[in-house]
Amino acid sequence: MEASVRFDADLVRRYDRPGPRYTSYPTAVQFHDGFREAEYRAAAAKTNGATPPAPLSLYVHVPFCASPCFYCGCTKVITRSREQAENYLTRLYREIELQAELFDRERVVDQLHFGGGTPTFLNPWQLEDLLKKLDWHFNLRKDNAREFSIEIDPRTCEPDTIDLLARAGVNRMSLGIQDFDPEVQVAVNRVQSPEQTFELMDRARSAGYKSVSVDLIYGLPKQNRMRFDRTLDLVIEAKPDRLAVYSYAHLPHMFKPQKRIHAEDLPSGAEKLALLGLTMEKLTSAGYVYIGMDHFALPDDELAVALREGTLHRNFQGYSTHADCDLVALGVSSIGKLGDTYAQNYKTLHDYYQAIDAGHLAVHRGLELNDDDRLRRSVIQSIMCRARVDFAAVDSAWAVRFEDYFARELVMLQSLVADGLLVMRERSFELTPIGRLLMRNVAMCFDAYLPGHQQSETPRFSRAV
Repeated sequence: MEASVRFDADLVRRYDRPGPRYTSYPTAVQFHDGFREAEYRAAAAKTNGATPPAPLSLYVHVPFCASPCFYCGCTKVITRSREQAENYLTRLYREIELQAELFDRERVVDQLHFGGGTPTFLNPWQLEDLLKKLDWHFNLRKDNAREFSIEIDPRTCEPDTIDLLARAGVNRMSLGIQDFDPEVQVAVNRVQSPEQTFELMDRARSAGYKSVSVDLIYGLPKQNRMRFDRTLDLVIEAKPDRLAVYSYAHLPHMFKPQKRIHAEDLPSGAEKLALLGLTMEKLTSAGYVYIGMDHFALPDDELAVALREGTLHRNFQGYSTHADCDLVALGVSSIGKLGDTYAQNYKTLHDYYQAIDAGHLAVHRGLELNDDDRLRRSVIQSIMCRARVDFAAVDSAWAVRFEDYFARELVMLQSLVADGLLVMRERSFELTPIGRLLMRNVAMCFDAYLPGHQQSETPRFSRAV
């Protein structure tokens, strides 16, 4: 497939509407409390009986941050108390034991990701002990095919920690940057220098990490093209393997820290679009491949290779090369996927601790997909990961005729065809370069749950750009 993307500000503005990011389908909005521990245990047992059982992916959520970043919408706990970390690890270790009992020991953990919050809120010895605990109870892959990653806040991570994590098996990391401009950093309460950030990147490369990614955000207060251009230049010079460049979603009614951001400091809609256009132009000119949504990668990176080979996958951590894994979620608020089910842990420390202390899994809500969900999920995955849908392949996999099953959706796509977002073939459609930038809008046409959400006065999803 074509890995280029074309930017058209007027067209992007017209399609800039709220919608899911499709890290799952159905989205978390559809999760309900009728799916709890018993349903989760049954789902785990069913995956063990698959032929062959899928490998595992582990996600570990560390919710603590020493100070709030005002833009952040993640589940987090602001504290400087190290006792909080000890209390949390006690429960997390017990949850690891409870979860590991559900899965056959022969199932290898191909993928492991530490997210937050701030995983490096834990000190180096706590991180090392946590990795040992995981290795003791799960069958962590030892060879170079493993993908063990951690999100790093350069303000809370010493260079020696990078070496320790490498010795423990971590081979990928994501560095939070957002923007290097001093005024923007003050406005979002996240001040860090390029020097301390890139020192960790260099250290990771010296320690043998396979991949280093950085996170940026456009649309933050005080940003403009001139300032963000300087940040992009600094990042491009450092040449990370991957970049995630997210659109800031200002939803203060949902995320309390965002109330500290002054709306008048946010860039205008036109300026935000210009920031996106600048980002697309500079990164693609520097040789980065546009993967989809917010992600870019160097041409030889595994994500770019997967995109070319049609094996790219999308899950709760974004784009991935591990489509065949069952995802086991550990820690407060974390979301996992077992077979055709999703499950989320309790969102508050109180409820999470209470469940674990009582000897229960912390599953609070979830969903078991029906046949229609599974079919639509496969189509949306194809849109988000391959930028095309082959009708005959859908027919064969799901025993339907695409044109009959999705007659209403094909009518909805006609306006997108007219606007140049996609091209209809004889029995397929393919996203154009500008359509790849707006792939969420294409996927929304196949979302059976979305019309009800659009009637809500309070937005549940971020805008497309």
